[in-house]
Amino acid sequence: MTMNALTALAKHTTIVADTGDLTAIARLRPRDATTNPSLVTSALLSGEHDELIRQIKGLGLSDDDTIDRLTAELGKRILSHIDGRVSTEVDARHSFDTDKTLQNALAFIELYDKLGVDTSRILIKIAATWQGIKSAEILEKQGIHCNLTLLFTDTQARACADAGVKLISPFVGRLTDWQKAHENRQSIDINDDLGVNSVKNIYEFYKSHGYATEIMGASFRSTAQILALAGCDLLTISPALLDELASMETDVARQLNPSQTVLERPTPLDEQGFKNLQDHTPVNELLLKGIDGFVKARADLRKQLFEK
Repeated sequence: MTMNALTALAKHTTIVADTGDLTAIARLRPRDATTNPSLVTSALLSGEHDELIRQIKGLGLSDDDTIDRLTAELGKRILSHIDGRVSTEVDARHSFDTDKTLQNALAFIELYDKLGVDTSRILIKIAATWQGIKSAEILEKQGIHCNLTLLFTDTQARACADAGVKLISPFVGRLTDWQKAHENRQSIDINDDLGVNSVKNIYEFYKSHGYATEIMGASFRSTAQILALAGCDLLTISPALLDELASMETDVARQLNPSQTVLERPTPLDEQGFKNLQDHTPVNELLLKGIDGFVKARADLRKQLFEK
């Protein structure tokens, strides 16, 4: 009997739910869950958490502290439905400030600890700027694991590996969208898909050089992209695409396999080397736009919570 594609995929890859929707998480039962400011905003404004919002707003905290407390409370609720980890993102306004990123990350860890959460189940999610990567390097040395997000280039991936980051989230769909726009194409063959091939290249680089950093493909537009990355360490997938995979009766072949040889690692990038490569690649605009989008999502949440 042929199993569904989601069950088959799970034999090769750890499945992560890309949502803050508790109902979807409880139904899908992924091992891990990821959130971002847009997903947190959507979850908190869904009506499901209105009583929690009233309670936290009644504590007399600042607007920013209220949003962070609500984010952590949502993370705690998500953890009650899964066995693994949840990613919680620092304020994207700090993406180019190492010190402020560190402060926000440590405040989240302290907050989770006060809420009775095992902080080993928290991944601090940080944009993969040079400053963000340096923040993650410091946090990792303190035993606080990180998920570096908005990752679009081999340069970012290489710097994250140099820093000993626990996990990276290379974005597939946004690269594909960019490719379609710049090549003026309505569709892309999966073998030519820039987003899919980016994750494949990073996977090959990490495995062939013996880096321990986990790779979690993210931001998918189709089940074809997901199945093309079967074998990736983790894949974070929206509930809609998880349901679509569950409805497909098909075998899933592993596409990514670890290298059997370990090569000598390249010299770690310094800040100037990173910027020379990253700032001059056209897709760096996706990192900047992604940060702007997360800043806007937090601003939208603040407006909804405090300016009604």
